[in-house]
Amino acid sequence: MGQSGCRSCGATLERTFVNLGMSPLANSYIKHDQLNLMEPFYPLHVYVCEKCLLVQLKQFSTPHDIFSDYAYFSSFSDSWLAHAKAYVDMIVGRFRLDSSSKVVEIASNDGYLLQNFVSRGISALGVEPASNIAEVAKKKGIHTKVAFFGEKTALDLAADGWVADLIIGNNVLAHVPDLNDFVNGLKVLLKPKGLITMEFPHLLQLMQQNQFDTIYHEHFSYFSFLAVEQVFTRRGMKLFDVEELSTHGGSLRIYACHNDDTSKPIEARAKELKLREETAGLGQLSHYLSFGLRVEVTKRKFLSFLISAKQQGKHIVGYGAPAKGNTLLNYCGVRTDLIDYTVDRSPHKQGRFLPGVHIPIYEPERVRDTRPDYLLILPWNIREEVMRQMSYIREWGGKFIVPIPEVQVYS
Repeated sequence: MGQSGCRSCGATLERTFVNLGMSPLANSYIKHDQLNLMEPFYPLHVYVCEKCLLVQLKQFSTPHDIFSDYAYFSSFSDSWLAHAKAYVDMIVGRFRLDSSSKVVEIASNDGYLLQNFVSRGISALGVEPASNIAEVAKKKGIHTKVAFFGEKTALDLAADGWVADLIIGNNVLAHVPDLNDFVNGLKVLLKPKGLITMEFPHLLQLMQQNQFDTIYHEHFSYFSFLAVEQVFTRRGMKLFDVEELSTHGGSLRIYACHNDDTSKPIEARAKELKLREETAGLGQLSHYLSFGLRVEVTKRKFLSFLISAKQQGKHIVGYGAPAKGNTLLNYCGVRTDLIDYTVDRSPHKQGRFLPGVHIPIYEPERVRDTRPDYLLILPWNIREEVMRQMSYIREWGGKFIVPIPEVQVYS
């Protein structure tokens, strides 16, 4: 199953970016009756391509294992819904989309974004591989095709009249094992003067903010602007603009079009970001090879903090059951000997257990009942939101812990 070459340029992968050991699939939450069954663990060993500098995992699990029945519903996050609406307002205005336009979103989830186009009378189609989530979108009246996207799906959609003015992909490009087939599909489906926007976590932020817990099997690739530009250039497209977003700890939204589309000149932001990445070292292999050591130091500090708190008789519980938390806890070997339980707002996760470490997941009210000394915020990217929601822990002197980039305690 494992591919040996770089998924962008095909060069041999030999250099380690970071090795987080063996880990279960980050979204494979465990039910009570599965606690004594064997769990599959796969290597979380991340490589950097010496030739094109794309940071990537080799493929061990199939996308089908991960995404056919997926536990992540976008509509449970208020901040993400607001982000989607703001995007639609911006893109419709900037590129003058109207009722004659066609919009296709890849990995459209439960229709959280496309509903904003539909309400404006703009034709929209979602392509979503998880049938359980696609059903939710269909019930909202959003036209959704259950499929994995690639060149074949794109040809089918084009034949059905869905050649697009705008193709959207939020947090999907990193999840694609066959990157070149996926980008070929984008080119096939795009009108001559159409545009593509893709959002994904930014490798520059991952490295600068030490966000190693955002590495998991669902994320096959970790993109810098320099590396992703090469992927599109090889397929006859150019990146003409880019925005830096705060989502997921720091993301990029790239804008792509056909190479021969002269109506979209390359914007200053794109030139500026390339220069900044080069200055930060992202054009040099040596810069990537130093990251693993920093991660090991963080692990030791995190464990030292938890162990010393437990030795003082303190109780620590988690907030959230995000995929990133599963990477962190499995890499650090943190189980119920250090964290009593975690809580999550999503009813799809409550009553289950975190994969690998088997920490139970409850509803948020349990925190008030058990009055822990520390609340460990696993989705650190929404720490302010969590601190507001859970501010009542201060009534009994409870404190917040944020594990990334380094362990920090907030009273």
